[in-house]
Formats: sequence, C-alpha cells, structure tokens
Amino acid sequence: MANEDRELEHSPLSGRFTRDGVTVDVKIYRLAGTHDPWQLEVVDHEGSSTAWDEPFPTPQDAFDALNEAVEEEGMAALVVPLRSTIH
Repeated sequence: MANEDRELEHSPLSGRFTRDGVTVDVKIYRLAGTHDPWQLEVVDHEGSSTAWDEPFPTPQDAFDALNEAVEEEGMAALVVPLRSTIH
C-alpha cells in the first residue's frame, strides 16, 4: 500500500488555535500505526496551509514550534495568502 493511501494518526494537540483574534486549524499528524516523527501543518480560514519542513519527535515538540513561530513572527505570518513552506 502506498503511503498516500495510509491513514493518518492525529495528535490530541491538533485543532483550532486562536491568538490575537486570528484562528487557524493546527494539524499535528503522522502515518497511523508507525513510530514516524510528527508533521506540523497550519491551515488558515481560506484553506491555505503552512507546513514545517522538519518533522518533530513528539506532538508536544510540534506544538511548541508553533507557539515559538507565533511569538517570533505573529499570527499574520501563518495567514498570508500565496506563501510557501516557511519553516
């Protein structure tokens, strides 16, 4: 079975994230049934996504990276249209 056909395991840390009046959908996931590292993706209200290049050993590490990015760059960095992967 190809990887794109496999189910994803989502971390309980996934979900809506709001800061400074801006809400995004945080997706922290890996292939189900594996011990693969975790991926982090943020989807804004228009469906645009920002994905981190590097995977994370734990879901908490991914969530901490999100918080760090928001502290350093602000929520606007996660909702600017037509951007590519920034991390």
